[in-house]
Amino acid sequence: MSELAYKRTNVYEVADEKLMKEIFDYAEGYKTFIDEGKTEREACAYAVAMAKKHGYVPFEFGKKLKAGDKVYYDNRGKNLYLIKIGKGDVKKDGIRIIASHIDSPRLDLKQVPFYESDGVAFAKTHYYGGIRKYQWATIPLALHGTIALADGSTIDVKIGEDENDPVFCISDLLPHLAAKQNVKPLGEAIGGEDLNIWLGNIPFVAAENEKDKTVKENLLKILHEKYGVKEADFLCAELSLVPTYKAKDVGLDRGLIGAYGHDDRVCSYPAFTALFDEESDDKTVMVILADKEEIGSEGNTGMQCALFTDLIDEIAASFGTTSGAIRAKSMCLSADVNAGYDPNYPEVCEKMNSAYLSHGAGITKFTGARGKSGSNDANAEFVGYLRKLFDENGVIWQTGEMGKVDVGGGGTVAKYIANMNVDTIDIGVPVISMHSPFEVISKADLYENYLAFRAFIK
Repeated sequence: MSELAYKRTNVYEVADEKLMKEIFDYAEGYKTFIDEGKTEREACAYAVAMAKKHGYVPFEFGKKLKAGDKVYYDNRGKNLYLIKIGKGDVKKDGIRIIASHIDSPRLDLKQVPFYESDGVAFAKTHYYGGIRKYQWATIPLALHGTIALADGSTIDVKIGEDENDPVFCISDLLPHLAAKQNVKPLGEAIGGEDLNIWLGNIPFVAAENEKDKTVKENLLKILHEKYGVKEADFLCAELSLVPTYKAKDVGLDRGLIGAYGHDDRVCSYPAFTALFDEESDDKTVMVILADKEEIGSEGNTGMQCALFTDLIDEIAASFGTTSGAIRAKSMCLSADVNAGYDPNYPEVCEKMNSAYLSHGAGITKFTGARGKSGSNDANAEFVGYLRKLFDENGVIWQTGEMGKVDVGGGGTVAKYIANMNVDTIDIGVPVISMHSPFEVISKADLYENYLAFRAFIK
């Protein structure tokens, strides 16, 4: 191929023994994180614990910041801001921002979840984010979350992760009786109200009242003995069903990782580890682990919350400038995944403009749907800046869109940050089977994103 032509680089084709070891070693740390952080609360707590080990302290509104400060703001246990104040002039250089999200598609228990039908106790769910409902039937599920009690205290729940724990599941029809279901469109074969969790089928035979000799009553008794909760406490609970299985290497060569929740914790982990590992201290850096991205970044833990600008206001006040002046000079990497090219489904992708596994960090200049609707479309100059930066730092990267133009599309937090007058672009890890209970990514892409974020920070 001519030197004038563009060709993607497969990381594994050019990696030497040292780089291969770094890729595989880094992946082990990530697998620990994604196993321990299956919900946004757990992922946030994991990152806070790491931040403390690296000298970060809680941020206090109104307290003046100075060069060298390392602070974090834990927003309601589900959204985290990590801030390192650099020695450089924040008025001139702005802030280097890396924004990812730590929520993932899942099944949430409804506020009144428990019922019994024909000798079986069930829990009603309401799915969160964009899922393909049929994928969640007949797989083992664990219950994670928090319950707020009547006295104002809270308890954390995690059932299904320990080897000796019971698990939960959603049933599906056997093929022998599924003739009518088989002719339904794939998206209608299992409805949202059919995603009911099997909880048990042993009745409470010890009850004195005949009406209480039910499976549901036995379930409530078990929950009260283990956690001290009553049915009314679930009105004030955030409980989610997530897959029980751990992150695993995929393939005989172990170059891939399969797990629940790669989107978007596979970008969150390299974001905060790059911050902790990068020793250069010239630039002021903000790493954001956001909540609610999968449902539009709404609410007071989502990226549309005013907290983002409030924190920049605090930085501005500490250095005698304005938030607007800082944002105008700031740059942001919206660290979110992209759809990896899947050879099993080539018809939904345009091959020249897809992100390929093991070809490095995937830059997505614009997202949105069809005519770029709902997208932040990054400026050519900003793309050029990153190109030069990554090339100079030996980062292997590629570009890719979210499928063919009229097939579908998607969005990220990028547009909300760009709306604040910050140069912003999407960059992340290509994912296969995105939003499924078992997504697949390349270890090489994970590591190249880590290198990209370190280059951006320094």
